[in-house]
Amino acid sequence: MTWRTLQRAAANFSSPSVGLICLSLLPLAFAHDVISTKLLWTQEISRIVYQRCASCHREGGSAMSLMTYEDARPWAKAIRDEVISRRMPPWGAVKGVGEFRGDPSLSQIEIDMIVNWVEGGAPKGDEAYLPPAPHFDPPAKPAPAMPEIAIASDAERIVDEDVIAAGIRPRRIAPGASLDIAAYKPDGAIEHLIWIRNWRPEWERTYYFLHPVRLPKGTRIAAYSGKPAEVAIAIAK
Repeated sequence: MTWRTLQRAAANFSSPSVGLICLSLLPLAFAHDVISTKLLWTQEISRIVYQRCASCHREGGSAMSLMTYEDARPWAKAIRDEVISRRMPPWGAVKGVGEFRGDPSLSQIEIDMIVNWVEGGAPKGDEAYLPPAPHFDPPAKPAPAMPEIAIASDAERIVDEDVIAAGIRPRRIAPGASLDIAAYKPDGAIEHLIWIRNWRPEWERTYYFLHPVRLPKGTRIAAYSGKPAEVAIAIAK
């Protein structure tokens, strides 16, 4: 891979700031690194990338490919920095508050493995141990629109009948702002539905719950944010 090829690839990284970081690190990509880790691309690291990153970072995806060792190795230090800061994979919802379908965010163990692999010299390993490359189906048709309950940060909302919440869609959040949505149920239970921190516009989506949330009649829903914000709760029933 030539220097000019890497320069072009940097321009295609999903975050402009990441591209600049990557360009500054490219001269190091070809330096000899001392191998001090037993973690290997062909065994542990490729499996993380295939599961968490490949939906975007592949040929035909929305960002540069990281599907092979040769693709990923020049970007190793930039990948480390992005996953430590949790800027990648892009998601928005803070892990541990609510469970959501399609959550690509890394566990702390996965972050530690990537960091240790990079800082240990980012070795490749034997290709015989590579997992099969993931297969991606064509995008599914959008689900039919659901009824929604709007919640603003300056006003609570009381549910007037039993409902099943299927997901949460941010409607209006200032870039860089944070938002916490909590449900106060009639029996005294409190359920934090989602916490979004340092909002970025590219995170705009409906966050569908892994398990739909029952909100009994009389549940009080509140949105907390330092700036005016609004979300919509998708109702399945």
